[in-house]
Amino acid sequence: MHSMRRSILAIALPAIASNITTPLLGLADSAISGHIGAAVYLGAIAVGGTVFNMLYWVLNFLRMGSGGLTAQAHGAGDAEAAGLVLWRGMLLGALLGLVLIAAAGVLAPLAVGFLDTEGATAQLAQRYFMIVVWGAPAVLCSYVLTGWFLGMHNTRATMWMALLTNVVNLVVSVALVFGAGWKIDGVATGTLVAQWCGLALGLAMLRRYRPRRASLRTLLRGDGLRRYFSINADIMLRTLCLVAVTGWFTRSGTRMGVDTLAANALLMQLFMLFSYFMDGFAYAGEALGGSLYAAGRRRSLERLATSLLRIGLSMASLFTIIYIVGGHRLLGLLTDQPRVVECAVTYLPWAAAVPLCGVWAFVWDGIFIGLTRTRAMLAAVAAAMVVFFATWMCTQAMGNHGLWLAFCLYLLTRGIVEWAVFRYGKRY
Repeated sequence: MHSMRRSILAIALPAIASNITTPLLGLADSAISGHIGAAVYLGAIAVGGTVFNMLYWVLNFLRMGSGGLTAQAHGAGDAEAAGLVLWRGMLLGALLGLVLIAAAGVLAPLAVGFLDTEGATAQLAQRYFMIVVWGAPAVLCSYVLTGWFLGMHNTRATMWMALLTNVVNLVVSVALVFGAGWKIDGVATGTLVAQWCGLALGLAMLRRYRPRRASLRTLLRGDGLRRYFSINADIMLRTLCLVAVTGWFTRSGTRMGVDTLAANALLMQLFMLFSYFMDGFAYAGEALGGSLYAAGRRRSLERLATSLLRIGLSMASLFTIIYIVGGHRLLGLLTDQPRVVECAVTYLPWAAAVPLCGVWAFVWDGIFIGLTRTRAMLAAVAAAMVVFFATWMCTQAMGNHGLWLAFCLYLLTRGIVEWAVFRYGKRY
């Protein structure tokens, strides 16, 4: 069991470091734009960043699908299959990136309009979008590389990619904004350059593996391609279910007033902080689970699940205690608006319960991606989404308390359904 924990930590810790640095890219953009000289620049960056977050979240199947398939190829010692996963993903990522660039002239006004942005803010947000979108192939191919490195049990590579991306973004953006006076163009160009630098480093680190090249005909070959697209289609539909829940959560908070909306946003930051840590252990489940499954080591796979659940419950309990004891202080660090903090404290017990409700979902998601049981993942999220909306419909009289109850039950349902499939479904 100790060797299993060491294997988990060897993958999880660099992944956690990478996860924590990822939000810094948007934070750096916001900090720089906040010092350009007008609030409209900060608003434009926020809108533009939200648009890309939405687009890339839906396309994150490139990372998840690549990770599970690569982990299985790695566990089976099949270098050819691992290479096929890589090059199929890179081809698809590049093509989707080019599609986004080609459609940018239509996407930019539609996306900015969807967020109810008008006037100078809308114009600047579109300008930001039209520059940063040229990094779409780099971002999507980096997703593939991240999943592939994870499947090969090398999360240090993804950590270095994230660190370089953030450093380059900060240096280039500062130089262009404050040195060359480019304002929002400088922020956007800094992000663009950073994205391509991150991909370049990933490709450089890829050379040590010397993945086997494959012809276009081989990449487009029947059975392998069908399985690849089937897995990614399941993951994309699952992501759309997640977007539906989080979108409705935000929309419902909007209807309850500005203070409640702001309070929910702060409390969701506490959930995101927890997720940065738990995603690292989910990645370990993905990489190790896929390898153990492909190698036919069923008992070791069950030991992995047990170890991850024990570690996850310990982490969730720690975060819950921190939020109960010091949650109000954390909220005070996030905003200087006393009314918002007072409102958030009212619902803080729900945010403290979220780690314990969500830990199973994180652990089982990671294992199921490694097993490429994406259809079961989709079914679990679809069931959880039904529970969320049904609970919200029945508890609207409770206001925001009912909304948080629905969210907690949604997280619990995801984990319970996947546990039931693993425990009583098809034996692995």
